[in-house]
Amino acid sequence: MARVETKDVAPGEDGMRLDRWFKSHYPELPHSRLEKLLRTGQVRVDGSRAKSNTRLAQGQKVRVPPLPDVPPPPSKRHSLSKSDRDFLASITLYEDDDLLILNKPPGIAVQGGTKTPHHIDRLLEGLGDGPETRPRLVHRLDRDTSGVLVVAKRRAVAAKLGRAFQTRSVRKIYWALVQGVPKPHQGKIEAALVKAQGPEGDRVRKARPGEQEVAQSAVTHYAVVDRAGQNVAFVSLKPVTGRQHQLRAHMAIIGNPILGDAKYPSGAELPDGVENKLHLHARRISFPHPAGEGVVDVTAPLPEHMKKSFALFAFQDRAEADPSP
Repeated sequence: MARVETKDVAPGEDGMRLDRWFKSHYPELPHSRLEKLLRTGQVRVDGSRAKSNTRLAQGQKVRVPPLPDVPPPPSKRHSLSKSDRDFLASITLYEDDDLLILNKPPGIAVQGGTKTPHHIDRLLEGLGDGPETRPRLVHRLDRDTSGVLVVAKRRAVAAKLGRAFQTRSVRKIYWALVQGVPKPHQGKIEAALVKAQGPEGDRVRKARPGEQEVAQSAVTHYAVVDRAGQNVAFVSLKPVTGRQHQLRAHMAIIGNPILGDAKYPSGAELPDGVENKLHLHARRISFPHPAGEGVVDVTAPLPEHMKKSFALFAFQDRAEADPSP
């Protein structure tokens, strides 16, 4: 592709995020490259500047600048090996005609890039019979975050779920172990975030005065479920918005960073016996079924490193009681 193109948003793409629209049409375009095109105004929707989280509407026109170094989508779908299929089956929590809900392990990326050839989205390319039936990510988790990940089996289902996430009718609950004990034990964090660069790569920070135009509003509810003295707390987190690194940044902002977080560290050593891995888990998600009947409510078991830490601090009894409702 070496010229400007204008593409119409199809009926099945109504409500889809702009970055996911690009992932659908240009799967080899790195997310970082798309962000640069958006920042410089080369990508536009109906002639106006847009952001990666802009929700598209049927019939809108997307301006796509020349992408000479981005290969076209493969004509033949990627086939899955038996080990890939076994892996997907092993992490599947729920499946029906419209949805596939996974328990993403920590350390596996949801989407790829030039240096990330193996990721969940790559596996999804091997499912479905064509563009309309290829399973699509509905939201994302950080590479080191584990837990519930929702996948739509068709483009039309993805569009419906996109609108559900946009209208905040999706309830998400995360579990985390944090340094210290948040005060008060229950509260709301309202801290707008802006993107920043750090030694560990892309990250976000609290917006400063005068940065309103580039800041993204971010709101998180938290509650302390249990604590081990004043050193470590088990917290339940309920994000109202879904910004990149929101929970990790918010807990660091209030002085209680998540254990094992390399991007938002406290500088203190981890407690003895705690593995140096991010202790953040997407525990539960619930939302109206896109078919219009009933509610989907799925819970993901903890990864092994968090199970060990819960046992170390004797949090397992409270975890088994499941304080998430």
